[in-house]
Amino acid sequence: MRATDSARRRLPRWGRWLIAFGVTLAVLATGAFIAGRFLLSSATRSVTQQDLLGKAQPVTVREHARVTGAKNILLVGVDARPGQDPNLLVRSDSIMIMHIAADHRTAYLVSLPRDSYVRIPAYDNGKSSYPGGRNKINAAFAFGGEGLTGAAAVSHGFELLALTVKQLTGITPDAGAIIDFQGFEHVGDVLGKVCMYVDEDTTSIHRGTDDKTGRPAAPYAINPDGTLNHKIAGVTPNFYAKGDHCFTPSQALDFVRQRDLLADHDFDYGRQRHQQQFLKAVLQQAVHEGLTSPTKLPSLLTAVGRTMTVDDGGISLDDWVFAMRNVDPATLVMIKTNGGQFDSRSIPGVGSVELLNGASMQLLQAVKADNIAAFLKTHPTWRAT
Repeated sequence: MRATDSARRRLPRWGRWLIAFGVTLAVLATGAFIAGRFLLSSATRSVTQQDLLGKAQPVTVREHARVTGAKNILLVGVDARPGQDPNLLVRSDSIMIMHIAADHRTAYLVSLPRDSYVRIPAYDNGKSSYPGGRNKINAAFAFGGEGLTGAAAVSHGFELLALTVKQLTGITPDAGAIIDFQGFEHVGDVLGKVCMYVDEDTTSIHRGTDDKTGRPAAPYAINPDGTLNHKIAGVTPNFYAKGDHCFTPSQALDFVRQRDLLADHDFDYGRQRHQQQFLKAVLQQAVHEGLTSPTKLPSLLTAVGRTMTVDDGGISLDDWVFAMRNVDPATLVMIKTNGGQFDSRSIPGVGSVELLNGASMQLLQAVKADNIAAFLKTHPTWRAT
């Protein structure tokens, strides 16, 4: 059957929400036309699906479902360093909760500082046993996958992280996803550039230029754990001044990875904020530019899908995207825990940690109760720009 003009007019909306789903596991508008179904099938095949939530979520019988009520999606960002062993388990680089309001028209993105000092529950992955205890929240990912490699390590790491979030907040994730920030360079390749506002001067510790040869060179020596060691003489680091930028794909990835030289580097708020801004910028640019080209669209959808490993929570991707078809990605609200302020302690054997204050716990309860709008009315400065 031949696609109608009506189907072609709906195509950008299909693509718009598939990009949103790829970036945030949130939304995709669906329809009844053959052209639309073909694109959905093609794009969802590029998304790696894997059991991530495990015991953190009640057993769900897979069936064609009607998705109702507010939904919470646990997003974990990872950023493997160049040359790193792909089987080496690392701590989660960023942790976010995507909250979809019950009306399925509003979405919120809440970051949990990766150094948040929390209680991690006891856990046995069949190869290694963790007794439970207080530590940084991102350690849960490493403890859960300890002794395992590959997909098993990822699944168990994500499961223990999800159980930790559930114990901390009372929120049972409805779905989960791992976002590979390295993979977003390929999304940028398709878009050609990523345009966004840089909200503070940012100096790269990863990329620079050799002053004598003019060739790319590392500006800083980096420790095995990814932390900063020292500046390398004769190399000028990449510098992203405050203001509007249109990044090349490699520049965008470099910018979103930076933490160590930001003003609030000790607590990672700057990088969290930049990651949120980057995800939204990619989404908005894909909506406004990438989806107007029939030749670019398939490559864009595939590139986005490949950045994700998804646990759909027992609800098919088709049903997820149909339920979320009325969410407007341009209105995605990003929220700062602790209002972007520092509340740190030094814990023996753990190091510098971040304490979630009482208002942050109120925010997380508002997420659970689907009452974030009311929380923001009394805490307007917590909305990230």
